[in-house]
Amino acid sequence: MAILEKAQQAGRVLAALFGLKARSQPLDTVATFEHFVSARSAFVSQKKLYGYLKTRMGTRYPSMFEDDQFIASVNIAKAHIFAACLSDMTIFAVADVGAQGRLSRDEKDMLAHRCHSSGLRENAEQLAHAGAEQEWRSAFEARIEGLHWDNVAAGGNVFDTSPSTLVEWAPIAPQLKAYDREIVENSLKFAWIEIRRDYRNRVDREAVAADFRNRT
Repeated sequence: MAILEKAQQAGRVLAALFGLKARSQPLDTVATFEHFVSARSAFVSQKKLYGYLKTRMGTRYPSMFEDDQFIASVNIAKAHIFAACLSDMTIFAVADVGAQGRLSRDEKDMLAHRCHSSGLRENAEQLAHAGAEQEWRSAFEARIEGLHWDNVAAGGNVFDTSPSTLVEWAPIAPQLKAYDREIVENSLKFAWIEIRRDYRNRVDREAVAADFRNRT
């Protein structure tokens, strides 16, 4: 039960982190921009994974955290789902900041690589469970190669990797996932709506772009 209590404590810390005070802080530097992308990716990935597990397992949910094998599976799933969320959120945010000529094609690619790497570093301890960092980096690089940044900025959907990854890696029986897929994927897609709204309310695109150019 100690492990479950730690998970609940972590949830309370996350809730405090994303309280009103945090929401009021502007995103006007590369550092605050990168941290927002990383922190929100971690938040939404854990919230939706644990929510899915709790809903599916019902009253068995607390006791499952006494099973070391289950805990290991959750940690691996958490890492892969975070990496997918980080990929989606990075592309969305970089396309938004770089739109309307604020950043060139090469600069968007550079900022995307920087933001993605920053997110992996910030969460290195938790991601080590999966041992797949190079796999995530390679997948992200392949994803942005030839990406139409302007299409993304104009509203093209990039939040398609994380929902499918949530279903793929959640430690739930495959036969149950077949029934859950649509509901679970839509739940994560809806969660991104609030994240994007929060981002748009706080971001200073010109300031982030200018700060990035000053650093390169």
